[in-house]
Amino acid sequence: MDFNKISSPFDCLLFDLDDTLYPSGLGIAQACKRNIEEFLVRKFGVGEERATFLRAEYFRSYGSTLAGLLALGHDVHPDEYHSFVHGRLPYENIRPDPKLRQLLLSTPQTKIMFTNSDRKHAKKVLEKLGIEEEIFECIICFETLNPHLFKTNNSSTEVILKPSLSAVEVAIRLAGSDPHHTLFLDDSERNIAAGKALGLRTVLVGKRVKTNEADYLVDGMFNLKAMIPEIWGQKKKNANANEEHDSIVMRIELDSIRPTTTIEA
Repeated sequence: MDFNKISSPFDCLLFDLDDTLYPSGLGIAQACKRNIEEFLVRKFGVGEERATFLRAEYFRSYGSTLAGLLALGHDVHPDEYHSFVHGRLPYENIRPDPKLRQLLLSTPQTKIMFTNSDRKHAKKVLEKLGIEEEIFECIICFETLNPHLFKTNNSSTEVILKPSLSAVEVAIRLAGSDPHHTLFLDDSERNIAAGKALGLRTVLVGKRVKTNEADYLVDGMFNLKAMIPEIWGQKKKNANANEEHDSIVMRIELDSIRPTTTIEA
């Protein structure tokens, strides 16, 4: 009998995409911010400094630049916005990750992607990572959360995105799993807090400080099995796992190899 085996408490794994499935240091988030600002300059004729201010202000007030533009009555279609902002990203920075692919395949739970990005971006990132879309039961993305914005007779300008509770409720409904048995992995503290508020078990990815709403803190997908072996129905090998994790985090801080950024599209 294997005394290290336990019954996994998780039936479903809910994965964020950007800066979660791949490291934050690849420059994707920074490029996204620059693209948003260039979009504002070209589309609305504002200066570069004004564009930087508006991007940050819309993100704070509305959750994304696109949400802010639509709320203020600007005529912007999501496809136009995403084709500019995401279509010009340095996808060549994302390399195939066979270890990540094997990690995902080794998990026995249902796997669902939950991203604010548009579907084309999600598919492109998975392609670059060398991960088949079929590994995930479904991809919950911008189009899933906002089908009304693609209807010709639509009158609503509301944009539903993480960290709104409405977005998390959609993910929980589509996952079809008990929230208390669903593990949500994301690099955003705000998204993690929203997930926790609705009963999800939570993993904060790639940050240096564990928030109160996070049940787990991991540096990245590479040490997921070491930090949360319960996913695979295994117990932690020793009682010093937290101390080992703190040591890893300290080394990362000293080496300054993981800047914290947020994709604000």
